[in-house]
Amino acid sequence: MQFNLVGPFGIVTDDGRTYAPQGPKICQMLAVLALQPREAVATETLVRELWGDDAPSNATKTLQTHVYHARRMLDEAQEGAPARRLLVTQAPGYRLDIAEEEADVHVFERCVRQAQRELAQGFAEKAADHLAEADALWRGRVLSNVPVGPFLTGRIAHLEELRIRALELKVETEDRLGRYREFLPELRTLVNDHPLHEWFHGRLISALHRAGRRGEALQAYQNLYDILQRELGLEPAAELKRLQADILHATDRERVPRHSRISAAPQHAVAPLWVPAVAS
Repeated sequence: MQFNLVGPFGIVTDDGRTYAPQGPKICQMLAVLALQPREAVATETLVRELWGDDAPSNATKTLQTHVYHARRMLDEAQEGAPARRLLVTQAPGYRLDIAEEEADVHVFERCVRQAQRELAQGFAEKAADHLAEADALWRGRVLSNVPVGPFLTGRIAHLEELRIRALELKVETEDRLGRYREFLPELRTLVNDHPLHEWFHGRLISALHRAGRRGEALQAYQNLYDILQRELGLEPAAELKRLQADILHATDRERVPRHSRISAAPQHAVAPLWVPAVAS
């Protein structure tokens, strides 16, 4: 059984059937539990996630009703297979008894961590394989069909930041494999989707120049300059200004070095994505 949180929330059985609980709060509750598989999440944490600071007086009883309906749905999803109790009552609250591999967010995190490790060790092809697996898991905005409270909001922000890191690693990997020409369309998409991410712009400018498209490289720099001025009143970073100068003064024999003075993406460690919930 697979719990999908990337994109719309859904539960996919081994035989391909998809279940999405009717009640949005049931989805919300299961999403919180799936983020901490095999760890008990306090009742107070679930109540605060579902109702915020305005929890009704009967919130605990209502939560128990949600648990009852979730259990029935999970039992139905296992029809025809050896049944196992997935949603377990355990102090101080409830536990979802699934392996990390049964929740796509944990598989995504593992792929990004492995890609970063392989790239650091010089194995770009292996890194590319892990990143392709991570990319296939990204089906859109996390929990796009589920209301979110404070717990899920924080986890979604962390996951979206990890997605940016995966994209940075992909750019690095394609560059090390010498596929910067083939990767130009995707670089253009990245700067369009993340217009304030200067490092993506820098890699596009560099790749265009190395591909012999000097005019387009200079236009890409001007596009970044205009965006930063319009949105933030800022100019591009110093290394991007140096890159522009290199391109302006380059001759046919003088090409910008392989990485065109645009440093690698920050090699920050991929922190564990999920931390234990703190009871309200």
